[in-house]
Amino acid sequence: MVTRIEHLVTSGTFSLDGGTWDVDNNVWIVGDDQEAIVIDAAHDAEAIARAVGERRLTAIVCTHAHNDHIDAAPELAGRTGAPVLLHPDDLPLWEQTHPDRAPDAELTDGQSLTVAGVELTVLHTPGHAPGAVCLYAPALSALFSGDTLFAGGPGATGRSYSHFPTIVESIRDRLLTLPGDTVVHTGHGDRTTVAAEAPHLQEWIDRGF
Repeated sequence: MVTRIEHLVTSGTFSLDGGTWDVDNNVWIVGDDQEAIVIDAAHDAEAIARAVGERRLTAIVCTHAHNDHIDAAPELAGRTGAPVLLHPDDLPLWEQTHPDRAPDAELTDGQSLTVAGVELTVLHTPGHAPGAVCLYAPALSALFSGDTLFAGGPGATGRSYSHFPTIVESIRDRLLTLPGDTVVHTGHGDRTTVAAEAPHLQEWIDRGF
């Protein structure tokens, strides 16, 4: 069976440091007709479960623990029996949203997740959040970047738990070294490619963005 990448947009709010903003999130489903994983269970567990359908959900992967990326994860896990996976450095953020429900297992740098015969490698890319990760699937020429890298620049680093020099280092050393034709599937907004973003690294550094 052909492994494919499916895309769902869900809407809700992002809250941190006393502020709340309306946001649209990208939810990525990777799999075939039999099994799948969900990357970032945002806002609407019912809509995500409907998109998964009758397939076996093997994991709910959190690229980081800002509430807009994890708010539907426990409910989706309850519906499907799939484990919620999070890098442990993001537990303080997770606990702000889900104080009474811990993730089921940890993500670690270099860890391999396999779904429908395709391997996804976990890349720890701190900066936007301490435990932020990306997932790289070379067989699909795909990178799932969460909020680490967007079309046009790095994720935001102006709030608690974030650090601009760290996200720049993560992007430079872990992401821009990937093949240029790698499609970057972002946490919000449009896709991009490594080749499209790589020439602009120094511009981002110069303007602190």
